[in-house]
Amino acid sequence: MWKLSGKSVYKGIAVGPAAVLKKSDQQVKRRKTEDAEAEIARIREAAAAAKEQLQRLYEKAVAEVGEANAMIFEAHQMILEDEDFLEAMYHMIRTEKVNAEYAAAAAGDHFAEMFAAMDNDYMKARAADMRDITNRLIRNLSGQGDGAFLAEQPSVIIADDLSPSETVQMDKSRILAFVTVHGSANSHTAILARLMNIPALVGVPVDLEKIENGMTVIVDGMQGEVIFEPSKAALQEAQKRIAQETERAALLQELKGKENRTRSGKTVNVYANIGGVGDVGYVLENDAGGIGLFRSEFLYLGRSDAPGEEEQFQAYMQVLRMMGEKKVIIRTLDIGADKKADYLELGEEENPALGYRAIRICLKQPEIFKTQLRALFRAAMYGNLSIMYPMIISVREMQQIAAIVRQVQEELEAEGIPYRVPEQGIMIETPAAVMISDELAELADFFSIGTNDLTQYTLAIDRQNARLDDFYDPHHPAVLQMIRMTVESAHRHGKWAGICGEIGADLELTEEFLKMGVDELSVSPAMVLELRRRIREIE
Repeated sequence: MWKLSGKSVYKGIAVGPAAVLKKSDQQVKRRKTEDAEAEIARIREAAAAAKEQLQRLYEKAVAEVGEANAMIFEAHQMILEDEDFLEAMYHMIRTEKVNAEYAAAAAGDHFAEMFAAMDNDYMKARAADMRDITNRLIRNLSGQGDGAFLAEQPSVIIADDLSPSETVQMDKSRILAFVTVHGSANSHTAILARLMNIPALVGVPVDLEKIENGMTVIVDGMQGEVIFEPSKAALQEAQKRIAQETERAALLQELKGKENRTRSGKTVNVYANIGGVGDVGYVLENDAGGIGLFRSEFLYLGRSDAPGEEEQFQAYMQVLRMMGEKKVIIRTLDIGADKKADYLELGEEENPALGYRAIRICLKQPEIFKTQLRALFRAAMYGNLSIMYPMIISVREMQQIAAIVRQVQEELEAEGIPYRVPEQGIMIETPAAVMISDELAELADFFSIGTNDLTQYTLAIDRQNARLDDFYDPHHPAVLQMIRMTVESAHRHGKWAGICGEIGADLELTEEFLKMGVDELSVSPAMVLELRRRIREIE
């Protein structure tokens, strides 16, 4: 028995025999040709065949993972029509008198390396797509066809990497999990794995030569581990957890598609809180009505500089496309306190929870804020987007935000870039915001109550201080009164109010929240069905 760690793409668990996908290296040999136009004709014929294959893959992906996620295969078809890519191959054939296979491999390598060298993580991940297209073209030129991989029985697929087309071509009924040596959480294969609800790990340093087909494997997406030849105890524990997952899945099927409606007919929206694009699969799997809190700060953490407009735009657009018509509420940058980013030069603070954080950073460093707003307004063209501003304590802040929003609109219009200004709400996280919530409701489209910070500030208790756990009480009457006041202020002005803090998943308070008139509860994806069950039990 031995374990290896990797990055989890989908947090399921699976046990089964290994099926090792060892790709035959396409040893493309350089050959001299006298008839350049005949080689170019071969390229055109292979590209036409590739487009037909990709169209079939697109139709299969639409049926399995939805139209938005099948669009990668439309994008692949467009690359096969790209003048720069085609001309690079034609020019090499004509000037160097080389064969079509060699020209395709060389041009593909050039464009893949160009993508891989980019600073943008999303664009880096497109290098794998470029190689996928090039390999398909070379297979067609050499008469190998689609190159689909089929496991003989339900198996854990272990490979150096998997392209989107390889993933979609596989028979889902024979795939228990994916484990790859390379790959990115931003890759389309990772996205497809999440949407197919298949446990998957990438970046696992496994030597494929040491893995035998049929070897028993446990893929633990929860812990980010893969266990080869597990012990009897490890197998029993894995089977126990799989049984628990199966039971939870049965609950999902039972409640999926049902309304969040009490026995007396009152309904409430149940949305999900997520930390990034990789969590959208959990939102869809658990049948949440939308995303009530997308924590955009996770795009800013763990790096040496702020994400650019294009990287943010791609991330937001991807989430919106995956969610279709469902609402996606993205919180603008909420860094500071316990979330640090050195490149923002926040400095050390004696009391960071009361310091330079969230909207305060955005208003003091407006260029960072404007970059995010530009990306959000552009992405709003692709789905049902709302945005919300954290840590608002005054009308003046809302006026400053409105001025920056106007600047961003003017810039986008001057540049001729399509955009839409979405619904804009604010987070109610401080007693100050609660006390002036009537005034704020005139300036916001909705309220989302961040009960974690609201509890901290109302009770004057640092929620990061473990010594104060006995004093920290989210059920405190003052906290509940703050929530009630906020909801009433919103409703007086015809606005909706939701809760996106952890208390929203507290099933002991669900009935109380409904009595207050809370319109939306946003919780972790895993709690969506539990909350729906509780709502449906209430008289």
